[in-house]
Amino acid sequence: MSAFTRARVFKILVQAVPLLIAVILGAVFLSPFLWMISTSLKGPEEVYAYPPQLLPKPVVWRNYLELYYNTPMLVFLKNSVVMTLGVTVGTAISSSLVAYGFARLRFRGRDLLFMLLLATMMLPPQVTMIPIYLLFSRFGWVNTFKPFVVPSFFVGNPFLGSPFFVFLLRQFFMTIPHDLDDAAKIDGCGYLDIFFRILLPQCKPALVTMILFAFTWTWNEFMGPLIYLNTFDKYTIVMGLRLFQGRFGQTHMHLLMALSIIAVLPVVILFLLAQKQFVEGITLTGMKN
Repeated sequence: MSAFTRARVFKILVQAVPLLIAVILGAVFLSPFLWMISTSLKGPEEVYAYPPQLLPKPVVWRNYLELYYNTPMLVFLKNSVVMTLGVTVGTAISSSLVAYGFARLRFRGRDLLFMLLLATMMLPPQVTMIPIYLLFSRFGWVNTFKPFVVPSFFVGNPFLGSPFFVFLLRQFFMTIPHDLDDAAKIDGCGYLDIFFRILLPQCKPALVTMILFAFTWTWNEFMGPLIYLNTFDKYTIVMGLRLFQGRFGQTHMHLLMALSIIAVLPVVILFLLAQKQFVEGITLTGMKN
């Protein structure tokens, strides 16, 4: 083997090592999800079989039908969708507007206010949990989705990292040249016109990243709904999952895994649809031109 051939083989091996490591790590992280899918398609007698089998034999699709007919699964899903969409839309609107103000507007005390906003991220939610609950209970918002949705439109959701989203979008806005603002002002655009027509279309990757985070965190939120939602008709899918686990989880593991797949599937689908913008938003945020 010539020196050129050995060098070429060595180069191929060096390039293949990161790919091999990525495949191995991907298999490790995917294994719990694959086990969930496999268990959700097994019969009750096959779940605890030894040695365990990854591929169910036979595939039992009726597990999902049994969930549909015997549990209020659709009610839980509807509640999660309503709450999550409301919080995500409110967070996207309020966080982008506040980030635009901190990034592009010049006013006295701007940096101090921004530091105070970031300082709230260090405040544990357990500190404000009781006073916020007392406030919302006086408003009559207990057992409704208002404690989650309404504060999101004012960058004040106590169960979501709104200051983090403001920071994320602000850093992206700062990468856009100010010359675009000046040119738009010459053409007669106001602040809102600059925001909606010029800056917002250019920050699509960061906005998609923020929406993914907000959707995932709200969809998986358990503490907030546990505090404010009291009846089954208001339960979210995460609370329904915990309720099912507490009552039947040990004896109906196949149904528990089927319900878990239904709970995690919307997040997986959303990430697969927006992964390109998500990676781009994480990569470009904070980079200066």
